[in-house]
Amino acid sequence: MADTIKGRGSRQYLPGRFETTTVEAADDGWAPLAEPEAGPDPSRPRTEVHEEIARSIVTRNRSPDVGFSQSVNPYRGCEHGCSYCFARPSHAYLNLSPGLDFETKIFAKTNAPELLRREFARPGYRPSPIALGINTDAYQPVERRLQLTRRLVEVMLECRHPFSLVTKNALVERDLDLLQPLAAMGLVHVYFSVTTLDPQLSARLEPRAAAPHARLRAMRRLHDTGVPVGVLFAPAIPWVNDHELEEVLEAARGAGAASAGYVLLRLPHEVAPLFRDWLEAHMPDRAARVMAAVRQMRGGRDYESGFGARMRGRGPYADLLERRFALARRRAGYPAQPLAGLDCSRFVPPLAAPAQRELF
Repeated sequence: MADTIKGRGSRQYLPGRFETTTVEAADDGWAPLAEPEAGPDPSRPRTEVHEEIARSIVTRNRSPDVGFSQSVNPYRGCEHGCSYCFARPSHAYLNLSPGLDFETKIFAKTNAPELLRREFARPGYRPSPIALGINTDAYQPVERRLQLTRRLVEVMLECRHPFSLVTKNALVERDLDLLQPLAAMGLVHVYFSVTTLDPQLSARLEPRAAAPHARLRAMRRLHDTGVPVGVLFAPAIPWVNDHELEEVLEAARGAGAASAGYVLLRLPHEVAPLFRDWLEAHMPDRAARVMAAVRQMRGGRDYESGFGARMRGRGPYADLLERRFALARRRAGYPAQPLAGLDCSRFVPPLAAPAQRELF
């Protein structure tokens, strides 16, 4: 197995579940293998950003496990490289690896802002809160250059459309000039995913995400400027970070969080072997114990996808974690009614074209 790769959460190009063939170099004995041509160092794969012209941008769902029915994702793949990311299997639909390809081959939906304006302009459109960047982080590193998320937020502000977002990146501070007026109208909530307060563990679990202290600092700045903020302890991983639950909720409350939640580790499809490989690379002494605890909460399997259990699990450990969370939330002083609902009544459809705006 390959060594760990600095700045990457995975260390292999695990084939996706739809692949029918795999390619492997082999010496057939007839001639020596040719010397590889000089090129990029395979031990340090570079990030490639590809343009994607999307046909639609708003995804709808009826899942009872999440608090939204609409979501927008400006990027496929995520350079944060979180070893546990539940969205990794989506790269298999592109015939790419949910492993290294997911974090090195990023697809940017460059027409996303235009599609969102078009969606809001439809005569039959009815507003409901949108979750921005729910599959992959809308503020991942490439956003600093492309600014797709910022342009989407500009559309939200123009149309007075409510939305929430979850991020692991302090880059969200850049858009305070947009988030503040949205917050003043009750149109935005910002949640920070904080998995650990240990910078060394964070660097291994989520290598290109902002450090824990940077996320808390960004949370405090947003709170101080009037933007409602919350924290997600996600994912809770037995024997890896679960012991930090109380500390994370306490630290986030001190940084202004008015809402808290948690999600149990989810290992759908290719995420399970990728995460097992991560454990063997970084925590070989407890890898078997971690996976045994995961299977105990998932009915003897690596993952259960059924509604109701996929976010929380079941069994003694899952029940204990739920009780710990409820107690930690009360002790940290989180409000009983954490955040006011987002206001859908302010929505106004966009103007047909920028030129038309100048007529009035």
